[in-house]
Amino acid sequence: MMTLSLPGGTTIDEIADRIYRIATPVELPGGTGFSFNQYLIDDDAPLLFHTGLRALFPVVAEAVGRIMPVDRLRYIGFSHFEADECGALNEFLAVAPQAEPLCGQIAAMVSVGDFANRPPRALNDDETVSLGQHSVRWLDTPHLPHAWECGLLMETRSATLLCSDLFTQSGSHHPPLTEDDILEPSEAFRHKMDYFSHTRNARAMLERLAELQPATLACMHGSAWRGDGAVLLRALADSVEHGQPSA
Repeated sequence: MMTLSLPGGTTIDEIADRIYRIATPVELPGGTGFSFNQYLIDDDAPLLFHTGLRALFPVVAEAVGRIMPVDRLRYIGFSHFEADECGALNEFLAVAPQAEPLCGQIAAMVSVGDFANRPPRALNDDETVSLGQHSVRWLDTPHLPHAWECGLLMETRSATLLCSDLFTQSGSHHPPLTEDDILEPSEAFRHKMDYFSHTRNARAMLERLAELQPATLACMHGSAWRGDGAVLLRALADSVEHGQPSA
């Protein structure tokens, strides 16, 4: 697995064929560390999933530039409208003249159509976009883990689920790709922070994701994970359904 390092601690790792994890460690007030990950799919129509916070644009753009020219970006995708998901969207649109924001219909209607400097490509549930050798499938996941407009992307060739805030792991330094348990640490963090919406539809949506049989989970915070994604997603459904934090 290829690894590149940038000044300041940002790392670039290929977690699946031409799918790169860009990870930046950040120290938060109180001494708590956290990582912010973006995923770049390098193909004929390259896709960046998550932009990172606006303040991270210089280092994320530099990281993308280590793999391919930034101005080649064709799509800039994200799960929902939040600063670490799309804070640097307009900065990337400025340096990538052919790039389009890629999001769900609800996000386009309530936020992105107004915020973005170019109109978004708003995807329907289950719509697929070809990137060349890779393709991505949009999956509506409203309120999972949070936000009405939430959705995820499945890269179908490599069975990589770009899973945003699912399986969030605390801490600023993680292996880029692990086969170790990420459910226990991510659930411990969820119980502490309680950032899930606890929608009654969580199990059905997680089961739908499990049926796609993802082999890699591209987490936004912490390590990406490789293994039987269906088993892990169903275990998350059990934990969310039966082990919700108390009010």
